[in-house]
Amino acid sequence: MPIRIEDAGAHVGREVEIRGWLYNKRSSGKIHFLLIRDGSGIMQAVMAKSEVPAVAFQAAEALTQESSIIVRGMLRADPRAPGGYELSLADLQVVQQAAPYPITPKEHGVEFLMDHRHLWLRSRRQHALMRIRAEVMKGCTDFLDSRGFLRVDTPILTPASVEGTTTLFETTYFDLGRAYLAQSGQLYNEAAAAAFGRVYCFGPTFRAEKSKTRRHLIEFWMIEPEAAYMSMDEYMELAEEMISALVARVLERRRGELDVLERDLKPLEAVQPPFPRISYDEALERLAAAGQPLTWGEDFGGDEETIISSAFDRPVFVHRYPAQCKAFYMQPDPQRPDVVLGADLLAPEGYGEIIGGGERIYDPAMLERRLDEHKLPKDVYRWYLDLRRYGSVPHSGFGLGIERTVAWIAGIEHVREAIPFPRLLNRLYP
Repeated sequence: MPIRIEDAGAHVGREVEIRGWLYNKRSSGKIHFLLIRDGSGIMQAVMAKSEVPAVAFQAAEALTQESSIIVRGMLRADPRAPGGYELSLADLQVVQQAAPYPITPKEHGVEFLMDHRHLWLRSRRQHALMRIRAEVMKGCTDFLDSRGFLRVDTPILTPASVEGTTTLFETTYFDLGRAYLAQSGQLYNEAAAAAFGRVYCFGPTFRAEKSKTRRHLIEFWMIEPEAAYMSMDEYMELAEEMISALVARVLERRRGELDVLERDLKPLEAVQPPFPRISYDEALERLAAAGQPLTWGEDFGGDEETIISSAFDRPVFVHRYPAQCKAFYMQPDPQRPDVVLGADLLAPEGYGEIIGGGERIYDPAMLERRLDEHKLPKDVYRWYLDLRRYGSVPHSGFGLGIERTVAWIAGIEHVREAIPFPRLLNRLYP
């Protein structure tokens, strides 16, 4: 009976069939040791010459790495074997003999591996990363669903900017003029929040930033909750709960994958609420004390975020940024209008911002003024202004970047390994 390797524990002592690929092989005279992967895990299969048809033994002898095969045999528990189970083979069928595989156990450069990303995904390390990514994504939706948020999908093609016109990908939209790839689903989320109270969108977003840092992708995934009547403090509480739940979930369900990545678990185990909260002004003081002064009004870069977060053993919120370095829709602090009621969450260990959000302007006159200040055309934001004319309320939201969050939790150096097929400034292939 065909089984998945990840379900092996339920079939010990039975004859089973596994359909997969040859991950690795070694032979010792009359015995072949085959490592077989099927997408769910890796299992060792032992083939003794005396116990299988001669044609099967010869076929195993000729197998190349990544040849696709179907094997049958008796499954038994073996704590010494990879995954704790071993298959004593009775038969083997070759579906396809693979050509010489380009990715070998030797060291390969990053560019070579990225050129072969379609094959690199088959490796143990990349498997672990993609499973952690899937766990993070499922954890996000489970968390928000359990708190009454409704998923409402937002468009990828939009008529206007969210974060700034300099980072837009532009395309021609039939006879209607220009359209842009979405930088965020936030503006549409605000419309949905006015209809349903609590919503979130989840999907790919695009930024035409000419950045080559280890934290940047051109195409990345964000999950963006938005809620009516939610204040900045309530947003930070929600984000804190969400991150704590995600880390706990990965520690519980993907510890094996973290072990494959040789991730130090102590920093993750320290991720417990409450998270520290400091103001932008306090952050500037810390930067100055560390010999990295920054002019008031400038946004933080990667170096500044690393210095700020290094003082804490868990994520830290930085709130009340200057209005001049934040988006046009951010709500000014009534007590101090030169700063906004927004906060970014910086991950520890030098991973930088993983969440950004805050309160949105809900007064129509103020929003019109901000559009004018940012020289944005009111005609394409007419519907967005309507949200302030018909039952406007205070509201907040945030965006969590999946790849940065995965990179931090997994402890990897660059976000390019946190997405199946990364799009970088210098890479569109494969």
